[in-house]
Amino acid sequence: MELRRRDPTHGTRAGTRPTGTVTLEQSFERCRQLNRAYGTSYYWATALLPKAKRPYVHALYGFCRYADDIVDDLGPATVDARARALAALSDRLFEDLGRGDSDDPVLKAVVHTIGVLEIKPECFRRFLASMAMDLSVCRYETFGDLVDYMDGSAAVIGEMMLPVLGPSSPAAFDHARDLGIGFQLTNFIRDVDEDLDRGRVYLPEEDIHRFGAEEALRQRRVTPGFADLLRFEIERTRTYYRSGDEGIAHLDGRSARCVRAARTLYGGILDRVEAAGYDVFSSRVRVPTWQKLAIGTRLLRP
Repeated sequence: MELRRRDPTHGTRAGTRPTGTVTLEQSFERCRQLNRAYGTSYYWATALLPKAKRPYVHALYGFCRYADDIVDDLGPATVDARARALAALSDRLFEDLGRGDSDDPVLKAVVHTIGVLEIKPECFRRFLASMAMDLSVCRYETFGDLVDYMDGSAAVIGEMMLPVLGPSSPAAFDHARDLGIGFQLTNFIRDVDEDLDRGRVYLPEEDIHRFGAEEALRQRRVTPGFADLLRFEIERTRTYYRSGDEGIAHLDGRSARCVRAARTLYGGILDRVEAAGYDVFSSRVRVPTWQKLAIGTRLLRP
């Protein structure tokens, strides 16, 4: 999921217990607002789902956003403080799952969604484990190392989404995981500059060395080696998208349109990186809103 910008109005400070009460409708609405404000590609794609299913997607996004804010957006908080806040979020989620309800503005909808859709709680443990890695791991030596991280940060999101989408065959499972990885790899390519600001590099070290792009990353400039590096990473990402495309065949009409829209929008980011000459340093590549609406409108047609 696209989890980058900070939400200054996020309900409660991460790691603290909220006061007062929140209704389930208010919690779902809070998650919807987070999705609309900070995950626009997914938000517009979700609009293609039946109305009854959309809140569950918003709840899953809201939880991922909640955890991401702890890792990246607690201001001057130390790594130890962030780790404690992330652990507190984990404890609170599983405690609330145990009692079947929550008084947290985001978690109330999340707990309800997990229960209704029977999503395996282990998915959330794997996700939180990868979020914790971001507090201590800043580089990945091999692509295999990165895949281990993405099991919890991306592939598992595909697993969480399957009960919402209702595939017709268990064969959709691996394709959903691959699509999640494709989305995340796209983020890593687009957000090289932003990740450098956080002291992180998600492009595998073995690839950086292979293409001689070390100096390009240090100086944040496009060199022939850096262009070759991103060209290689983009083609690798597209192999995951091709697998994801195969999984769409196992979804019904509305679910298929939703996933196809998200895949088209995110695939468009790769196209724009190429069109920009692989310059991911000057500005953040975006798919404009008009294009998102045009894709959604086209896919709504029978």
